[in-house]
Amino acid sequence: MLYIRTDMNDIIATGHVMRCLAIAEAAKVQGEDTTFLLADEQAVNLIKERGFQFLVLHTKWNDMEAELPMIETVIKERNIEKLFIDSYQVTPQYLKKLTAIVKTIYIDDLNAFVYPVNALICYANFWEKFHYKDNYHKTKLFLGPKYTPLRKEFYNCEKKQIKSQVENVILLSGGTDNYDILNQILEKIEKSQYQSIDVICGRYYPNYHVLCEKYSENKNIHIYQAVSNIEYYMKKADFAVAAGGTTLYELCALGVPTISYSLADNQLDNVKKFQEDGMIDYIGDARTDNIVEVIVSYLEKYHKNLEIRMEKSEKMQKLVDGKGAERIVEIFRKEI
Repeated sequence: MLYIRTDMNDIIATGHVMRCLAIAEAAKVQGEDTTFLLADEQAVNLIKERGFQFLVLHTKWNDMEAELPMIETVIKERNIEKLFIDSYQVTPQYLKKLTAIVKTIYIDDLNAFVYPVNALICYANFWEKFHYKDNYHKTKLFLGPKYTPLRKEFYNCEKKQIKSQVENVILLSGGTDNYDILNQILEKIEKSQYQSIDVICGRYYPNYHVLCEKYSENKNIHIYQAVSNIEYYMKKADFAVAAGGTTLYELCALGVPTISYSLADNQLDNVKKFQEDGMIDYIGDARTDNIVEVIVSYLEKYHKNLEIRMEKSEKMQKLVDGKGAERIVEIFRKEI
C-alpha cells in the first residue's frame, strides 16, 4: 500500500494533489493500492472521482507539526512502512519525527531547508541550482525532469504535428486565477483569427459562470472548469498560454508550443528556466506586470511562424517523456 500525505484548497490550489494522483495511478498499474492522508475534506471528492482511498486527519493543513500525534497513531495502527509527503507546509521537526518511525519520501521544488528524509525527489528543471548533492549524504536523491509525475496519457507521446499557422489556442491558469488573467486575455486577443479557443478554468476559479455567460455567443470560444481529461484539449491545441507549474511539463510531453506567466513565487524558477533553455517564453508575473498586452503580442508573433514553433516543440518533447510517475513508484517499491 502506498500512503501519500498531501492537501489542496483555494489557497494552495490543486497542484500537489494532482501530481500525487498521477503517482497513485502509476502505482495502480503496478498493482499497488494508494491511500491519501489529508488534513481536511477539500480533496475528498476529487480523490473519490479517481477511485482512490483516503483518510481525513481533521487537522490544520498549515500547521503540520500539530498533526504529529494523529499521523503517528495512524502510522502505527496501519503498520505503514513508507510515507510519501508532498506539502510546502512541512517543517524540519515534522519530517524528523516521521522519519524516525517510517521511511519518508519527499517531493521538493523549494529547497526551503535540508529535509531530514530517506529519499528526496526534485523533478524541477532548475534542480541544479539547489546543490542537493553537496547537502545530502545519506538521503537518496532523484533529480531532474525524468521524475516529473504525469498521468499515463502523457507517456511517450507521439511527435507533435505543427501546422503552418495557429488555429486552436488553449488558455490555462492552474487551480486558481486570482488576477482574472483568463478574462483579460479573452478581452484583448484577436478572437476571430482562431478556429477555437479552449479556456480551462481551475477548480477554484470563482468567475467560471460569469465567463461562460460573457462569451456564450462566441461559437469558437469554449469555457471548461476542472476537466479530468486535460490532455484532450492540450493535444488539440496548436499553441498554449499557461501559468507556471506542472502544466508546463504536460505541455512539454505533448510538444505544444507555449508561452508562460507566473502567479506565485514557487513558479518563478520554473518559468525562468524554461525561458533560459529556449523552450517556453516567459512573459511576466501576473502579480506585478501588465502581462496581457505581452501575451497578445506573443500570440501574434507565433501565429504564422512555423519554424520557431517547430523548434520549441522539439526541445520540449526531448525534455519530458511523461514516465516520471512510473519511476517514482519504482523508487517507492525498490529504492528505499
